Amino acid sequence: MSSILETRHIVKQYAEHRALDDVSLTVPQGSIFGLLGPNGAGKTSLIRIINQITAPDEGEVILAGERLNPSHIKRIGYLPEERGLYKKMKVGEQLLYLAQLKGLSEKQAMEKLKTWFVKFDIKTWWNKHVEDLSKGMQQKVQFVATVMHEPDLIILDEPFSGFDPINANLIKDEILELRDRGKTIIFSTHRMESVEELCDHIALINRSHKVLDGPKRAIKEQFKTHTYHVEYQGALGDLPPAFDMLKTTPVEDGFLRTDIRIPPDAAVNDLICLLLDRVAVRSFGENIPSMNDIFIQAVGEVPTT
Repeated sequence: MSSILETRHIVKQYAEHRALDDVSLTVPQGSIFGLLGPNGAGKTSLIRIINQITAPDEGEVILAGERLNPSHIKRIGYLPEERGLYKKMKVGEQLLYLAQLKGLSEKQAMEKLKTWFVKFDIKTWWNKHVEDLSKGMQQKVQFVATVMHEPDLIILDEPFSGFDPINANLIKDEILELRDRGKTIIFSTHRMESVEELCDHIALINRSHKVLDGPKRAIKEQFKTHTYHVEYQGALGDLPPAFDMLKTTPVEDGFLRTDIRIPPDAAVNDLICLLLDRVAVRSFGENIPSMNDIFIQAVGEVPTT
């Protein structure tokens, strides 16, 4: 898979604080790329560099094979965590203004905005002032402002903050549709359930350094514990010493659940045969680490919401 964005050995220093230290990333074209890390890790500094709000002290950013330059602004859409709409402006005139800043003519902008206003069911908002909208309504407007010029790279910083479940699902569907149309999304969030659901690749930054990077599936494979869970009725008894029974807890209807670690040279079928000889098995599966588990193991902190 080709890449749309590369950051090469990025360093950013603010007085005595090094925000980024030799951070290199490759963002595949047409992917949803999770940019993760605890507060203060350096994510926002990297996003600001990609958006040319600030410049790196060392290193370079490559967009679509070219060194990042001012002409690339039109190819990027950015939804900041701290939303940036003009409160006193009307929704329609504001979106027209922002679209023209991104290179659309007034006619092009009107055509695209008509489509988005119908899609988001906000047709009656055109003449409303932004300050009269709820936080969730403002975020819908800001999302439209971010994507209406059809950028190749879309950077979303905590895009679901403040949304109710219905509107969060609406935005999720739009993100997936954008990805399916070949757009690339950098998705920065502390919500690990959204990372599980949406991201193809992830990078984790901690204390200014990249500590994890790669396809989500490969990273989950890296953090596997080789443990399995079984729900059953009966007396499991002792398994051979190589099979480590970690814990047993009661579940509903008189069933028990036991977690078991298998030895490196054993096959899963070996464990299944041992279980079937001893108990009535209701369910069996591998304990796959969640992104929340991986985050905590990699940085030692619980992600905030």
